[in-house]
Amino acid sequence: MNRLPIRRATCAAAVLLCGCSMMPVYERPPAPVPAAFPNAGTQAGTAAAELEWQRFFGDRRLQGLIATALRNNRDLRVAVLNIEQARAQYDIRRADRFPTVGATVAGSRTPTPAGNSQTAYTAGLAFTAWEIDLFGRVASLGEAALAQYFATEEGRKAAQVILVSAVANAWLSLAADDELLAVTRQTLATREESLRLTRLRFEVGASSELDVRLAQSLTETARVALAQQQRQRLLDLNALALLIGEPVPEAVVAGVDTSTIAFPDLPAGTPSEVLTRRPDVRQAEQQLVAANASIGAARAAFFPRISLTAGVGTASSELSGLFNGGSWGFTAAPQLLQPLFDAGRNRAGLASAVAARDIAVAQYERSIQSAFREVSDALAGRATLSDQLASQRNVVEAEAGRLRLAQMRFDAGVASFLDLLDAQRSLFTAQQAVVQTRLAQLQNQVLLYRALGGGWTAAAP
Repeated sequence: MNRLPIRRATCAAAVLLCGCSMMPVYERPPAPVPAAFPNAGTQAGTAAAELEWQRFFGDRRLQGLIATALRNNRDLRVAVLNIEQARAQYDIRRADRFPTVGATVAGSRTPTPAGNSQTAYTAGLAFTAWEIDLFGRVASLGEAALAQYFATEEGRKAAQVILVSAVANAWLSLAADDELLAVTRQTLATREESLRLTRLRFEVGASSELDVRLAQSLTETARVALAQQQRQRLLDLNALALLIGEPVPEAVVAGVDTSTIAFPDLPAGTPSEVLTRRPDVRQAEQQLVAANASIGAARAAFFPRISLTAGVGTASSELSGLFNGGSWGFTAAPQLLQPLFDAGRNRAGLASAVAARDIAVAQYERSIQSAFREVSDALAGRATLSDQLASQRNVVEAEAGRLRLAQMRFDAGVASFLDLLDAQRSLFTAQQAVVQTRLAQLQNQVLLYRALGGGWTAAAP
């Protein structure tokens, strides 16, 4: 006896029972960016995506603010709820693979031609319209729902990365605001004293009214700067309060010296390693996977859809005899539906799914390009801001020496009061620039940490 046809038939039946997939094979699109970052610098140290934010931000006060924000922030809460919703949608799609079983109890009375009525009672279990997924339509929808679930999880991580860096930058801005306020108050006190002395010299005829007006102008300019910086601090305080979801304790922002804050050096790595670790890039890829799976469901719509409705139970003409022996039975009603004419609906559905996949590819590539730009910008800042800060400190030192010499020359009567006021104004500007440059350097380090995919991992146990 030749067993080969039997084996072939058995294999074919197994394939049909397991179903076949119409989904295109997913292949990750190549990254449309260079193979290396410019200004990559050091490659030593722990990768940002593997460095918990508690280790990167070592200040206890900042750690407390970030923890509060992760607990209270409404944007992050919405991201978590989106995960729950996507999980529920996936559970719904997964449930479609199994038959729905329900208990049924029914009674009916039908008139007969003889003028009597016929009574029937039934009770049992019913399987309602279970689709036998031979062509992978239900499985494709399940894969798409699963990918969307993974995408929302990556979206939560991306939201956490943004939140962590935003809290850190807001805290650093408040620290810089306090330093600028301290510089401005000191400058204002110096100019008020200079104005007082100028008025005394004017009263005894040793200075002109022009000197008084110049001193008064610089004093009022310092008051304007003080008011502006006070307003900016209040705005930054409000921004931080919004991020953490509650009022900001004054103790966590008072007395912070940005010159003592240091963050670990981060290796830039290669784009192929870094960009695939970023949650927002992984989110875009999972959305691409979902769009790819939807094509399988659209293709399966061209093939027959087989569904099965079945039931098992008992029937009787009397309610008291419903569960007596001999009244049990079984019913099965399979159905096959082959689309013949749908006015192009299935073709349009497939075209829409393919277009959605192409859109997802473009969005994935755009997310990679945006990530590459962010990392490159942060690396450019790391390569230049240190030198800028060092030079700016040298400017402060030079302007301080210039002011000291101008004061000595003015006291000796060999320099004009205008030279003294110009030296005061230049020193004030240079001191402000140092604080702002130091803030830019620290915030650039935070940006690099975020751009390299850091900030979403939990603390190590």
